[in-house]
Amino acid sequence: MEYIRITKENLEKEHICCSISNNKDIQVSSKKAWLRDRLDEGLVFLKGTERGKCFIEYIDAEYAWNPIEADGYIYIDCLWVSGSFKGHGYSNDLLGACIEDGCARGKKGLCILSSAKKKPFLADPKFLAYKGFEVSDEADNGIRLLYLPLEKDSEKPCFKACAKHPHIDEDGYVLYYTDQCPFNAKYVPVVEKAARDSGIQFRTVHITTREEAQNAPTPVTTYALFYNGSYITNEQMNDKKFLKLAGSHG
Repeated sequence: MEYIRITKENLEKEHICCSISNNKDIQVSSKKAWLRDRLDEGLVFLKGTERGKCFIEYIDAEYAWNPIEADGYIYIDCLWVSGSFKGHGYSNDLLGACIEDGCARGKKGLCILSSAKKKPFLADPKFLAYKGFEVSDEADNGIRLLYLPLEKDSEKPCFKACAKHPHIDEDGYVLYYTDQCPFNAKYVPVVEKAARDSGIQFRTVHITTREEAQNAPTPVTTYALFYNGSYITNEQMNDKKFLKLAGSHG
């Protein structure tokens, strides 16, 4: 497969690889607006030329929308290869391109969020371990920061204190999210309405700046749901899934 890098010049016409094909869809427009601003900061979005989920998105860690200390590293927002694209070596290609970029620019290494066991919307820990990634830090909720050093004796990246122990002082459900994930534009309002219609205490915190993201009380800023102060999940959900979750909490 051939690959293409998203730029400001081709952003509007290129498919961004998630499960939405219509550029007028709010999910696509919100993601592309977020990408447009990040491109000025050096974000790389490299994707397969064929339509589907086959891409890598990364940025210098100083500009990452996550509470990490990783100066000199590249932070991988997302490495996603799924469906019919699996099993063809495309993940190796995309990760290899990121490594090549990091080496060419003298970066200390790469880092990415994962977990001990595969979680939805997080990188596969088995694949990363196979590629040489190691655990550099772990938050209380099991979210791990994995890293691949490109220089010997590089200082390990780590979570900031605010994200090391994910907790907030607020009752009810509180959802932190960004526009980095396109699905939020559609499903966050759906969950808000479901909670409102069912009389469930629910509040959203829409993270709209890098500074807010880098000081968030959670390692995962794209989607982090808390209940009565405790972290619950990073998995985006629709109204039915949320109401089922809420029912389990009584």
